[in-house]
Parts: sequence; structure tokens; C-alpha cells
Amino acid sequence: MKIPTILKHKPVIVSENYENVDGRNAYHTDAKGLSLGLAQWNDRGKVDISAKVWRHTGEKWSRQSEELPFHRVIDLAILICRAKLHFQDAYRYEKLYDSENPIIDRVGLQGDAMTVAVCTENEKINEDIKLFSQALSDDDELIGERLRVLSRTLKEMGY
Repeated sequence: MKIPTILKHKPVIVSENYENVDGRNAYHTDAKGLSLGLAQWNDRGKVDISAKVWRHTGEKWSRQSEELPFHRVIDLAILICRAKLHFQDAYRYEKLYDSENPIIDRVGLQGDAMTVAVCTENEKINEDIKLFSQALSDDDELIGERLRVLSRTLKEMGY
């Protein structure tokens, strides 16, 4: 499906067949494309770039389409990686995390650090963390494939 170019987000690099590779939802998803382009929130004289997930209801482009600045996309990738790393050894904890110290990591960024932690404010965290862990395990092949591609690409880029 062709991504629209007349809306506020201006696509530059696109994947218009994302619906074919959208994880467990492949071929049955409303996420029809991904794009990298000029952000919809740009003001005169200021240019931000963003990533966008284009969703289509079958009749029109959805308001649930999401646009994110690149640094947030990468921050989400870091968060996923740190979570995946945590759950590799989470079986060591009775509740799948250290309830005395729910902080998993502090990732240094921009002179400070992004805290990665278990959300103990969630009143059902003990149930939800088990469900999350199981879903992460169930999707290991899908996530692992993408992480291997990401790793290979980062190495090609010199990282």
C-alpha cells in the first residue's frame, strides 16, 4: 500500500510492505508501512526527522499512526535490549525481579542516565511480569531475528 505523501509527515525512506513482516501480525495487520522522513511537527526554519508507523483501517489512514523522533526509536530499542537481557537471567528471582532493587540498569545518555526498572507501581506487577516474560519467550524467534539484523547493521556502520 502506498504511503501518503500529502500529509504533514513527509516520507523520505519507506517500507511500504511492512504489513508482510509485522511479527505475529504479518499479513493480518493494520500497520501497512514504515517511513523515515521530515517530522509533522516541524516549524519554519526547524527540521526534525522522525520515524512513522502508518496504520490503515481498510478505508482510511488511521489516527493511531505513530510518529517518533529517531532518538526515541533508538531509546526504545535500547529498552527492549536491556529488558531482554534481564529476562535471560530473571528465573533466578522468585518474582522474576529483585523486589528490593527493581532497577535493572542505568544507561548513560547525554551526561545523565536512562533508568531501566521493573514498574513496581503496577499493582499487578507479579502477574504481569510473568505474562510479559512468557510473551518475550514466545516471540524470541521474531525478536532474535531482528536483533541479529540490527547487530549486523550496526557492525557494518562501525558500531
